[in-house]
Amino acid sequence: MNNDKFKIICLLKEFIMMLDEIIINYPKRDYELRNRLMYDAYQVLEYVYEANYHELKDRKSFQIKAIMKLNLLDFYIEYSFKKKIISEKQSYKISSKLLNINKMIYKWMQYEKC
Repeated sequence: MNNDKFKIICLLKEFIMMLDEIIINYPKRDYELRNRLMYDAYQVLEYVYEANYHELKDRKSFQIKAIMKLNLLDFYIEYSFKKKIISEKQSYKISSKLLNINKMIYKWMQYEKC
């Protein structure tokens, strides 16, 4: 994990590890929600890696897909909080991490327009 110099990747890995600790407590009846959370988190990581390795002209589609998945993750977190699966503190912690990642991807996209 420490060999990644790309800050967004490092934050995503931290987010996935944080999420992994939290979803252990999800009840079995919310199995699908738990799986969607982890699957979409890994998808965001995959899209960011793909965007990073593609040429500038091809990156935007992967960046947009990553932002879309981040918005879905935010919805899943909000839904989990409303169902009282996670606490307000956990929800806030995860959402703030997501917000930072989202901002960084938007800035990355804006930087490449210049």
